[in-house]
Amino acid sequence: MRWPASLQSRLGLSLGLVLTVLWLAAATVTAVIVRDEMDEVFDSALRETAERILPLAVTDIVGREDQGVTQRLAPIREHDEFFTYLVRDAEGRILLQSHAAASAVFPSYDGPGFRQTATHRLYSDAALQGTIRITVAEPLAHRATVAREIQMGLGLPLLIVLPVALAAIIFAVRFSLDPLHRFRARLEARGARDLSEVPASDLPTEIGPLAETLNSLLTRLREAFGAERSFAANAAHELRTPLAGAIAQAQRLKSEARDPAIGARAAEIEATLKRLTRLSERLMQLARAEGGRLRTDHSADLKAVARVVVEDIGRSGAPGRIALNLPDTAVMSDIDPDAFAILFRNLVENALRHGAATTPVDVTLTADGQLIVANDGPTLSRDTLDRVTSRFERANASTDGSGLGLAIVAAIASRIGSPLILKSPRPHTASGLQVSIKLPTDAPDTIARHAMPRT
Repeated sequence: MRWPASLQSRLGLSLGLVLTVLWLAAATVTAVIVRDEMDEVFDSALRETAERILPLAVTDIVGREDQGVTQRLAPIREHDEFFTYLVRDAEGRILLQSHAAASAVFPSYDGPGFRQTATHRLYSDAALQGTIRITVAEPLAHRATVAREIQMGLGLPLLIVLPVALAAIIFAVRFSLDPLHRFRARLEARGARDLSEVPASDLPTEIGPLAETLNSLLTRLREAFGAERSFAANAAHELRTPLAGAIAQAQRLKSEARDPAIGARAAEIEATLKRLTRLSERLMQLARAEGGRLRTDHSADLKAVARVVVEDIGRSGAPGRIALNLPDTAVMSDIDPDAFAILFRNLVENALRHGAATTPVDVTLTADGQLIVANDGPTLSRDTLDRVTSRFERANASTDGSGLGLAIVAAIASRIGSPLILKSPRPHTASGLQVSIKLPTDAPDTIARHAMPRT
């Protein structure tokens, strides 16, 4: 038999089997002991019967006028006679017998004591110097019937007790493993990036060391990831100043160059340094998205943040290309405004960079926190949509970009517990891409209080 994989099932099955075997063994031993005791009781009854009847039989036989006559005692009322007897003389003639006694059952007298045939258990005794002899017989079938009834009396309760006991074992095992189930539920409820310690104070002492080892591993992983994010953020931050200086030098070289070839070379250097600057900024944003605090203790209006970001992008080179749709009421959320600005800017800039230059980018923020960014352009395959949220992945390798924009958005979406949904083509169209995410918002009554004019 193959053991189940579940620890609860294994414990329940093993305890149930052990309990069943022990009870069956106990019932069997009890039945054997009871059978031995029962044989002693029945043998004692046989002997007692012979010793009580023999004096009465002697008195009756000695006082008879006609000697050697067989007398069969009639029953007072009909009943089952389990003990039958014969009283015989020294020549073996039957002088007295019970009403149900069959002479064929009784063998020849061979002295006092117990005897046993294939069908009966017998006890013999004698009086008057062996001239009057009595033999009492009991059918072995009677003893077997009584033994069966005793075994049934021992076994039948087990048919009721065993299922109840097994159910109690299952309940006890399940109750005992509840702390382990709660620990597993806490682990399953964790987000992919939540590496904080899992509470394990209620675990049994046998499982506690495993939880401590797991928490120790989570701590080491958290420290390793923190060091990695810190290095990336610090490195990107430290690169900003020298990159800015290098860009200034390249711009100065381009303005002072008299040779067109040197000017073109300086322009290429400037463009490369600017791309490196954008990459360092994206790396800092990614480090913030993966390690920073994304939820605050106070709510802020996301409408204002969205409006500021769109105006800034418009001033930097995309005037009139963004169609912003905002609700009339405030969109209050506890997401960090800086984190929302990073998410919002990356979505919009990604749509501007990869969308068609002749059509605007539609940006919609609804009152319930639904952010939708859609742009026209080529249709992307399902495989492409699955990989564009990975780091340094781009839908079109020929376009400019770091390949980190959607990876940053996906990291923020994962940490706030909201799925990032990509659809291509856009709904009700044959082209383009739509990206949507549900942002955490406050309750409607809280939003209404923020939307009320203040006096």
